Amino acid sequence: MGIISQIKNVWNIFTNKNQTVESTFTYTTRPSRVFWRSGQERSILASIYNRIAVDASTFDIKHVKLNSENHYEKDIQSPINTVLTLTANQDQDGRSLIMDAVYSLLEEGCVAIVPVDADRDPFKHTINNVYSMRVAQIVEWHRNTIGIMLYNERSGQRERVLIPKTAAAIIENPFYSIMNEPNSTLQRLKKKLALLDFIDEKTASKKLDLIIQFPYQVRSDFQKEKANQRISELEHQLGESNLGIAYTDGTERITQLNRPVENSLLSQVQYLQDMLYTELGITKEILNGTASEDIMNNYYKRTIEPLLSAIVNEFKRKFLTKTAITQGQTFMFFYNPFKMVTLTTLANIVPVLTTNEIISSNDVRSYICLPPSDSPGADDLLNKNINPTGDMEENDVEDPSGMVFNEMLDGVKSDIESLFDGGLA
Repeated sequence: MGIISQIKNVWNIFTNKNQTVESTFTYTTRPSRVFWRSGQERSILASIYNRIAVDASTFDIKHVKLNSENHYEKDIQSPINTVLTLTANQDQDGRSLIMDAVYSLLEEGCVAIVPVDADRDPFKHTINNVYSMRVAQIVEWHRNTIGIMLYNERSGQRERVLIPKTAAAIIENPFYSIMNEPNSTLQRLKKKLALLDFIDEKTASKKLDLIIQFPYQVRSDFQKEKANQRISELEHQLGESNLGIAYTDGTERITQLNRPVENSLLSQVQYLQDMLYTELGITKEILNGTASEDIMNNYYKRTIEPLLSAIVNEFKRKFLTKTAITQGQTFMFFYNPFKMVTLTTLANIVPVLTTNEIISSNDVRSYICLPPSDSPGADDLLNKNINPTGDMEENDVEDPSGMVFNEMLDGVKSDIESLFDGGLA
């Protein structure tokens, strides 16, 4: 099939909209970005979401081929691999797509990664090639379809679209019971933080919360009117004064009520925060960047790996045919362990890896940002401490027939005989 035929057969999720004219809508912020509810960007939850999403996006998700023993063999240069590694859509690259997906997954509990441009209509055929993808919010659930809110780059607006479940990667948060259940640890923490913010705003408000005791009773309407007039005078004095000073009669008594009252709300927030960290496998050292290697490995295994596994498994289930799976095609995520290794640690690791023929010299040079070497054997898996057989000196070559050893033995025997003969003489 030629390139022109492929372009003609490309299906777009917004095909029925027929957006032929560029939209005249303008925005002060990026319209494709999702703005989360609950105002949690002001709380500690946003930092947790962002930390996990950023760390998950450092892993490379690729469309790969496995060998007969289900081991990684090579990358497959397919359109969906380009989406995941290079350009996901008009606004995002592959890494931004994964970061957006993980952040949305932690917030919503369940999101959809949908193909916007594909080679076929998913309502009629199975999609083979995907040319662009976006993260969508699921707003409706049906028997065979889902209703999603998706940004349309043609119109510049978020639109509701109906798509088959078989054509979208529907990913559920592995930590749903911890983060998204109505009475989960994170939801309880979110409520406590909202209460704490409300108390802080109320404490910082302009209200004085004063009780003024007048030297007369205020039961009659005349006395109430006189008391209200006196309160208005005090408000006027405090408002007009630069330092907030007012005078009162010597017979009037003022009691202030807005003093802080001790409660256990802050301790409850700290308790729920520590519990959430424990259940998610996160520590304070991970958030402030001082975690050790063991702590980071535990964090990657307990927190990042379940999220990425949920994504790649759903990709394999929805975007690969049975024939492709039989041929050994799948999706895998990779992490470069040398990204955060110091030069001192790298210097201790490299000899072990090279002598055991795990990495080559040019592999090591790429880790320290040096160009590959053109010297022979730089790309070969060789132990530099062992001299290859083909490069040995001619005299050092072993003699499989034992002729060299026999010649040496004959020489020693002749020396011994001559020694004895000289002594006898």
